[in-house]
Amino acid sequence: MCLMENVRKTYLIADLEVEVLKGIDLRIEPGEFVAVMGPSGSGKTTLMNILGCLDVATSGRYVLAGTDVSAFSDDELSMMRSEHLGFVFQSFNLLAYATALENVLLPTLYLERRRDGFRERALELLELVGLKDRADFKPARLSGGQQQRVAIARALMNDPELILADEPTGALDSRTASEIMELLSGMHQQGKTLVVITHDRKVAGYAQRIIQIRDGTILNSGEAP
Repeated sequence: MCLMENVRKTYLIADLEVEVLKGIDLRIEPGEFVAVMGPSGSGKTTLMNILGCLDVATSGRYVLAGTDVSAFSDDELSMMRSEHLGFVFQSFNLLAYATALENVLLPTLYLERRRDGFRERALELLELVGLKDRADFKPARLSGGQQQRVAIARALMNDPELILADEPTGALDSRTASEIMELLSGMHQQGKTLVVITHDRKVAGYAQRIIQIRDGTILNSGEAP
């Protein structure tokens, strides 16, 4: 599903080159549930951005779904995101002026080929996450947990092979966090490949495998306890 070979990422900050990722080698198999853990500044978000085709490596090779995307243009990366990836973020990233249904439909706006049945699929996904009766609600009328459920439905809209979740429970209380993780685990059980970025060991405990990253280097990627 994902293969990184000697991936490095360098940023220019105040005329200084700062290497954030230092030769990452990583393989994520189809259908895996992987947690990436590390302290602030360890490089885990940069790693996720490259996995999600939101950024590109300075050097090295990244293969997603059998395609080497290392030298892809912005438009080509956007197409890969539309066809293969779904995202869930800590801050939900919902449009405040749009309803839950409209937020779930957002990924379809970027598809070159239009398909029938988008609205019906979005309603099915809202039903899956328990929010079909709130399809017409805007985010301000939803709790944090409900907003994250809408975000999960949105991530599933294009039937992605890989779901990337960056601190998906970071803004939630412990009970709601457990509900969200159970929902994401259900997605994995249905065959989705799932990568969760987290600092929470309880969240990481849902994964099959935990990758520890520090100072831009993977320390280990063994089995989850």
